[in-house]
Amino acid sequence: MDLYKLQEIVKDTSALDSLQRYFDITVSSIELLADTRPTRIISPTDNKYIFFQFGKRFGHKITRPLNTEIFCEIRKAFSRDFNRFISLLVDLRKKESKAAQMPKYKKFLEAKGIERVIYTMQQSIGSIGDTFENPNQSRKRVGMLFEQLIMLLIKKVGIECERRRIKLPLPGYPDYSMSYELDLVISRNKAIVTSETSMIGVNEVVGSVKTTSKDRIDKVFLDKFMLSKFLGRTIPVFAIFLHDVQRAKKQGSIFGINSTFKSNHFLGYSVSLNQLDGVYYIDPRPNMVTDGRLSREIFRFSKFLTYDLWSLTDKG
Repeated sequence: MDLYKLQEIVKDTSALDSLQRYFDITVSSIELLADTRPTRIISPTDNKYIFFQFGKRFGHKITRPLNTEIFCEIRKAFSRDFNRFISLLVDLRKKESKAAQMPKYKKFLEAKGIERVIYTMQQSIGSIGDTFENPNQSRKRVGMLFEQLIMLLIKKVGIECERRRIKLPLPGYPDYSMSYELDLVISRNKAIVTSETSMIGVNEVVGSVKTTSKDRIDKVFLDKFMLSKFLGRTIPVFAIFLHDVQRAKKQGSIFGINSTFKSNHFLGYSVSLNQLDGVYYIDPRPNMVTDGRLSREIFRFSKFLTYDLWSLTDKG
């Protein structure tokens, strides 16, 4: 499958409607890289990140930075990890968090298998999007597909999950309301009504899903504050991010790496406004692991999928 065909799949709003189709486009993308051999460039500022630069036919377009620790470039290895991941999702649906303790998944989880599968799928799509003529179209579409991927995973383990638009009445102003578009509303053992509603059920949890926290982290904290204030009770809110990395020109090279995570903003809002009920990354920045304050609030996505998803929906 050539790059033009892969571009059409990414643009088609109905093409990626299952985990199998995410798998298919990822395999096709991996095969394309092996067959066409675009220039592979190692970032001089962080050697674990690479870029691919396509040839003249595609305007020498450069992909986003890819973390080689969790981006799989070998079809056979990715297929093996994907099959193990699907098996885990099936067991999570049956056994909930107990599935993660099963011996057959020990090595897979320790090797960041969940993160590797999701990251490879999403960044394969993102790299295809990087070849679009319109960068804004690419960013929007790739972001929507990440949100859709997370929704498919949550549904696969048996949790109800839908987008939701709500209208919050303004206290003291009965004729006015604020409209909110919520990325995810999840619950257990309950069919979520997807039509416009004026409330969030007492057993529902709100989630924000973005590829990066850049220019968005403030809103997640504010959403929890506003939803809780207007509804008169604490609304559980969690956030899921793919990464916080972008390409940046450093030391004369266009292949440097910048972090887009604002740690002081994150901690400031967490202390002065409210803590979120969980923040999860597929590709966390190093300080999210080494900084004691951040590591108490930010976790790998695998923790969300194998443990926290169940406790969140218990208290929702």
